[in-house]
Amino acid sequence: MSKNLNHKIDADDRSISEILKDQKFTIDYFQREYRWQEKHIKLLIEDLTTTFLKSYREGDKRSEVANYQSYYLGPVVFSVNTESGKKSIIDGQQRITSITLLLIYLNHLQKDLPQKVNISELIFSEKYGEKSFNMSDEAREECLKALFEAGAYEPTEKDDETVRNMVERYEDIDAVFPEEINEHALPFFIDWFVENVVIVEIIAYSDENAYTIFETMNDRGLNLTPTEMLKGYILSKITDKKQRTEINDLWKEEIQNLHEYGETTDQSFFQAWFRGKYAVSIRPGKAGSENQDFELIGSRFHNWFKDNHKSLFKLTTSDEFYTFFKNQFPFFVKWYIESWKSQTTYNAANPHLNYIRHWGVAESLQEPLLLSSINFGDDETIIRKKLDFVARYIETFTVRRSVNYRKFGQTAIKYTMFNVIKLIRDNDLKTLGSNLVNEVSQIAETWDGVWSFGLHGMNRKFVKHLLSRISSYVDNLVGKDTTYVSYHHPYGKQFEIEHIWANKFEEHKDEFDQKNDFQEWRNSVGALVLLPQGTNQSFNGDKYEDKLENYLKENTYAQTLHPKYYTKNPNFLKSETVQQLGFKEHSQFKKNDIGERQILVQRICEKIWSEEYFNV
Repeated sequence: MSKNLNHKIDADDRSISEILKDQKFTIDYFQREYRWQEKHIKLLIEDLTTTFLKSYREGDKRSEVANYQSYYLGPVVFSVNTESGKKSIIDGQQRITSITLLLIYLNHLQKDLPQKVNISELIFSEKYGEKSFNMSDEAREECLKALFEAGAYEPTEKDDETVRNMVERYEDIDAVFPEEINEHALPFFIDWFVENVVIVEIIAYSDENAYTIFETMNDRGLNLTPTEMLKGYILSKITDKKQRTEINDLWKEEIQNLHEYGETTDQSFFQAWFRGKYAVSIRPGKAGSENQDFELIGSRFHNWFKDNHKSLFKLTTSDEFYTFFKNQFPFFVKWYIESWKSQTTYNAANPHLNYIRHWGVAESLQEPLLLSSINFGDDETIIRKKLDFVARYIETFTVRRSVNYRKFGQTAIKYTMFNVIKLIRDNDLKTLGSNLVNEVSQIAETWDGVWSFGLHGMNRKFVKHLLSRISSYVDNLVGKDTTYVSYHHPYGKQFEIEHIWANKFEEHKDEFDQKNDFQEWRNSVGALVLLPQGTNQSFNGDKYEDKLENYLKENTYAQTLHPKYYTKNPNFLKSETVQQLGFKEHSQFKKNDIGERQILVQRICEKIWSEEYFNV
């Protein structure tokens, strides 16, 4: 081995195509786990698709993609063994894994299109008829193969954190990938993604050099953050030394409070606060349009504040700066943190915050929405009610879209949500309720979509959310104190989606000629319940008549299938709400029974998400 080569380091700008085509690399042992969360993949997809749509114009030739705006994805560090030539990822496997998942998703999207882009070679290579994935890790192989071939994979008990995260992030991609990138635009986007997205590839030819680069890149250094630059500007506007010291001390305390929830939470706070309370414009959807308040706050909120504090904040004098940041800053930090706490831990005072943690809109929209109606000086009870009202609207929006198979990624809904932000900004509670009722009434997707709604490979996460809401609601009708958490994310044994029909087409040939038709009815939401983990597997393949006795031991929603439930609980049918919903027993479970149960689910949804909730 050449000593000079051993110490050599190469660094070059590369496209995704150049990084992945005909390449094989292993993942270094100390960073095998794939740990990206929902917010990370959503932000990546939003950034990529937004950047693409800023350049794309319908009518462009494919060759014009070369001139579209590029997107910088960051560096990736590889170590190359000079003797064997083997390549391993030292830093960047989170991004490479996410890119691979997106490539697999795009490959499925384009499978029926007349114009296809050959991207399979960026995912795997083939030799002697055998496929092997470019990113080699035995634990991921089965999952990647299933996602590539079928577009879905159901984790088993043997699968680790990485595999479970990969499946969830793949489903997240589907949830946020914008509808604007339609059949015509998709080949353009794929071309752009593999050729215009830039990665800096750093190659070291010794492990020692590779780890040194890794440590250097992950050292924060002394660069000023946007928050620190904002602080510097604000303090420069306060001329009284004593007041300046007071605000400086207050600032340190509040930023420290925010940092308890993440090292960049301070930046997320300022983006949410400024967007929710002060932004008045957003970039139009037309290609080539300039960024406006909403986008500028997202990228450089410290500069945006400097340009707008006179016109939007009405801050000119030293006293105005001092008074504003002494009072308003800690007030909104407190309620930003309180909102976050209620999202992560169920709070009966504002339960919908916890619901939207698991089925909400993009954080870049959700956080400003939540802060927008809060007024400095509102008491705690009013604020919690406002937060709950806004979260209720968000959940209603996302559930109504989902049961109609509509997406709600940031790109698709940002104009709608930005208009809601401006509408509810500074509302009193009664006005807020009235405005949100009006907004709910304008949601295009209706509850009629429930009739044809069911489980498919990509919406398991939503179906779990929906059934958790339904199961806890029906429990509450009979006086049980279970909550959404009891079913969606309990501390003990988890709940799983149970098909009431076993996956045995041959047992249903009296009603179905085609297996696809049988599967569609079997996956209907009316043919699903939640059961504890293990219980589901123990009799999953049984006939309905055999399962029915077991359902009688489970949650109320499952129990209502059994005739005995009604004789043992006669008061259940006396409830006015139960009568309105139309519960009935099902001693057998045929296609017609599923249809009746499907209508029941629709009525339950209409009750759970009734607009009466907004009445003050």
